[in-house]
Amino acid sequence: MCSSTAFPKMCTRLWFVTDRRIFEDYPQREIYRALQSRCTDEEIEFRRVLMDEMVITIEMGNLGLRINGESVTAYPQVAVVRVPTPWVQSDSDITVLRHLEKMGCRLMNRPQAILNCVNKFWTFQELAGHGIPLPDTFSYGGHDNFGKMIDEAEALEFPLVVKNTRGHRGKAVFLARDKPHLSDLTHLIRHDAPYLFQQYVEESHGRDIRVIVVGGRVVGTMLRCSTDGRMQSNCSLGGVGMMCTLSEQGKQLAIQVCNILGMDVCGIDLLTKADGSFMVCEANANVGFIAFDRACNLDVAGIIADYALSLLPCRGLLTRRMSLLSVVSSTSSEVSEEADGQGTVGLLPGDNLSSASLDSNEEMQSAGFNINFNQLKLLVE
Repeated sequence: MCSSTAFPKMCTRLWFVTDRRIFEDYPQREIYRALQSRCTDEEIEFRRVLMDEMVITIEMGNLGLRINGESVTAYPQVAVVRVPTPWVQSDSDITVLRHLEKMGCRLMNRPQAILNCVNKFWTFQELAGHGIPLPDTFSYGGHDNFGKMIDEAEALEFPLVVKNTRGHRGKAVFLARDKPHLSDLTHLIRHDAPYLFQQYVEESHGRDIRVIVVGGRVVGTMLRCSTDGRMQSNCSLGGVGMMCTLSEQGKQLAIQVCNILGMDVCGIDLLTKADGSFMVCEANANVGFIAFDRACNLDVAGIIADYALSLLPCRGLLTRRMSLLSVVSSTSSEVSEEADGQGTVGLLPGDNLSSASLDSNEEMQSAGFNINFNQLKLLVE
């Protein structure tokens, strides 16, 4: 662990935990690149781990971990998690993530937060009761009761939206024009997961707003529009995305949704209403951002990496120490007088303290700082 009085090299460990099936996709490649680059620059121990490489253990009553047949003794303090949410299983993938969390690792996103977004109806269950504007939505238990819901769904009025609760990228989403059409869908769809039946927001047909939130902050917003008249606006289905501005009301709604779901990194899809208000359509724990980066001229992977590093204990320590140095700088005249001319802090924008030690006056002076350490000690204590 890190010393309370120094910034030692390799004092923290950060992992990127992902799935072999999606590792070569753009988001995972870019997140890996960003994490690796930043950890190298800041001398932070970094490792990529694939889900199928891990074996979780309980030996002698203690939690343990093996990777590729070797026992792990140095566990991560923070792990960035990217798993394919449409296929996540609570009794396997989530079990592994829970194991890491119970070993003291700070996961982003946490297992429960991922579960909250795995099933679209689970997401709405979490958001219900918090004043979040949601389309009226029905669903059912079991996998084979779709036909029994046809009469029940009439209460939502036609046309209505039909979605697979575990669908992704706009797939397995239909607009049922009327009851006969809904009956026809019974024979056309796969019933590998329950479906939900949802109020149709006509004014948002073929259009929604994708909001990406990282660490409780909106990093960008993109308007997505269908190009072929279909209801779904997903870029993976041929829709186009363009950077857009979002009202403070929309931003706060997206942040509130992320907070309720417990998400560190999340993509929120908002439907727009004629009066300018919004309704929440979906929340994505494993949000993609290739179109988002292009449309908004952003590096979402870099933003995710920066937030991950900010969660590391030693980064928090560094931030506090830099704040103390700022205090010293702001009171430099008093320090100078009491120290009888020994010197003051000269901290300029862009100065980097990541490898400097507060234990050594000589080391700090060699890094371009001249500090009265007796005064700083009083401030720390």
